[in-house]
Amino acid sequence: MNQSAERTNIGLVFAIVAVATIGGLLFGYDSGAVNGTQPGLIAAFGLDEAALGFTVGSLLIGCVIGASLAGVLADAMGRRAVMRLAAVLFLGGALVQGFAHDHTLFVIARIIGGMAVGAASVLSPAYISEVAPANIRGRMTTVQQVMIITGLTAAFLANYYVTALAGVSTNKIWADIEAWRWMYLLQAVPAAVFLIALFFIPESPRYLVAKGRNDEALAVLTKLFGAGAASAKVAEIQATFTEHRPRLSDVLTPAGGRGFLGVRSIVWVGIMLAVFQQLVGINVIFYYGATLWQAAGFSEQDSLMINIVSGAVSIAACFVTIALIDRIGRKPLLLIGSLGMAASLFVMVYAFSQGGLVDGKLVLSPETGEIAVWAANVYVIFFNVSWGPVMWVMLGEMFPNQIRGSALAVAGFFQWFANYVIAQAFPIMLTTIGLAASYSFYGVCAVISFFLVAKFINETKGKELEAMEG
Repeated sequence: MNQSAERTNIGLVFAIVAVATIGGLLFGYDSGAVNGTQPGLIAAFGLDEAALGFTVGSLLIGCVIGASLAGVLADAMGRRAVMRLAAVLFLGGALVQGFAHDHTLFVIARIIGGMAVGAASVLSPAYISEVAPANIRGRMTTVQQVMIITGLTAAFLANYYVTALAGVSTNKIWADIEAWRWMYLLQAVPAAVFLIALFFIPESPRYLVAKGRNDEALAVLTKLFGAGAASAKVAEIQATFTEHRPRLSDVLTPAGGRGFLGVRSIVWVGIMLAVFQQLVGINVIFYYGATLWQAAGFSEQDSLMINIVSGAVSIAACFVTIALIDRIGRKPLLLIGSLGMAASLFVMVYAFSQGGLVDGKLVLSPETGEIAVWAANVYVIFFNVSWGPVMWVMLGEMFPNQIRGSALAVAGFFQWFANYVIAQAFPIMLTTIGLAASYSFYGVCAVISFFLVAKFINETKGKELEAMEG
């Protein structure tokens, strides 16, 4: 059943989206803040390269845990309740990272912050999908990616300006606290806003029906779509649940169903989307942007500015997605993105292959350096028009109601595990095979992703969540 725009309480939908996507903002900020804090971490805790790598990467360990648990907990406690828990973890993680003078305590806080990132990454788009009408669901869920990139860019800007104010990030500024610590502490403000705002939005009606709380679900749906549509929708949602409440084992192939290694086919499709979003190398740009561009011969200050430009370009690209996703659909955007990313990645490979080594570092001529920067920004545009937001949109909507939470737990685990592997592998790849070969790998993965999407992805544009199959 489609709810028309005339019957939908658009103001309430927008309010829900605005609150839910604060989690995306925090997700982006927490992921990007570490870019400017590494000198401070080394100075404060006496870290060598290996210890620094573990400290930086520990966020992703938390992300794997948070994403794996969030879907299952959301089926048990509710979407909104788990997002509140994530907000508390965001707040606590930011404060402890900012004030910690013990390395072990700092790493624990970073893992806790990562758990919040992982939970928010899967629950915010899923929650939005479960309250937004089908005709605008793609646009509403894409706002999550806008907020993720806004958070990343905010982190880059905070790093840039706080460092400029202090001179170097290890100098002290406000309240006699080092600048690099303020890069973490500033996150506490949106985390507190997120926590408070979550008390003013309703629980997902799909979750309420799954728990047998039909009167509460009816009240939420009435506010969203009106009394007439609400009663019919409750009946539709009820029909999609089996005789038992959602559980993790629902991802396994039912009797007579299609699957591989005992897991439903639709869950494998979700895993494929989650993993290939990382294998195309986007987070090398975001996590190691300054390192990447310095390796290509740019100064530290120029490298930080390229990061900021990439973030701004990413935000603009997401607005293109908002304009297109509910018109042309999810699958065409993924296909366009795969081709665009592959082409721009191989241009970067060409540029990097033209450089020479000076004191063991790759140095590009001004001309090839400019080509590399332009190609990187074209790559970022194609990613954020397609795989960046569309993967999250599809994970939030593609699974049937019965398995949505459990399937999100599985896909979220693989997404963040792939993120961790790519992030940890890049420094090793950089020093062993070099930038050109590393980006050849990401380019090949982009090509493979095109054929996987063409074969396995079914369009979900305009379909009610109750019509999803798998």
